[in-house]
Amino acid sequence: MTYCVGMCVDDGLVFLSDTRTNAGVDHVSAARKMAVYEQPGERVIVLLSAGNLALTQAVTQLLAEPTDPDAPTLYSCATMAEAARIVGEAVREVHRRDALSLAEFSVDFNCSFILGGQIHGQPPRLFMVYAAGNFIESTRVSPYFQIGESKYGKPIIDRVITPSSPLDEVAKCALISMDSTLRANLSVGLPLDLLVYEKDALRVTRFATLDNDSTYYQMIHRTWGERLRQIFGEIPNPSWTDLANVPLRPRESRAAVPRLVIGDLPPGADAPAQTRPRRRSPRT
Repeated sequence: MTYCVGMCVDDGLVFLSDTRTNAGVDHVSAARKMAVYEQPGERVIVLLSAGNLALTQAVTQLLAEPTDPDAPTLYSCATMAEAARIVGEAVREVHRRDALSLAEFSVDFNCSFILGGQIHGQPPRLFMVYAAGNFIESTRVSPYFQIGESKYGKPIIDRVITPSSPLDEVAKCALISMDSTLRANLSVGLPLDLLVYEKDALRVTRFATLDNDSTYYQMIHRTWGERLRQIFGEIPNPSWTDLANVPLRPRESRAAVPRLVIGDLPPGADAPAQTRPRRRSPRT
């Protein structure tokens, strides 16, 4: 499992991914989930992946080495929407090739992608591509996407991020979101890849790999936990004053039912000739 998040705001884009791969408790490893396609001055496109590692790597390999040399690529597509269609078609191609074989081994075709970036003369855009190859685009109402273990890191993003949020605040929020996920789920792990893209830069200007030795990430991890406990302690405990609206249900009246107590005999039954159980000799 993994956790990746991409955010699109007025000032640019933020991408964050972990590197944990897990095929069971004895097969925990690391692999990058972020791929960057850059032509300085012309385009920057970032692809995040989650799901079955063999499938996501097959898709990224197909994007790097397309079967049709004349087909458009992420380096030649005219728009970001076309880039999303190229990724979706690569997903479908891998599905056509591998899905039946995987089904024979009861393995689901499980992969998803976040694609974002900017092409010269166009605004930054962000998409999520599903396992069926279809995709959706972020909006100002919902300016981010998550893939993988998304539930633990979602609340902080929903409460903090808006389209007008500065890039540094968005990056900080992404790291807090990741820290909450790392805290709750062992299938997500360090190191992390963080890329912050400034609108109209058309080249990568901010990138970092964060691990246990990263001073800033350790500060995030420590401070966020301390402040959560502090704020939790400052919130007043509930006051129990109103008991008028307790949804009590009246007890049903039932006729008395005779109960058989262990040791009693049912009416009309004869007492056994021997009340004590006979001791049996052990079998040989």
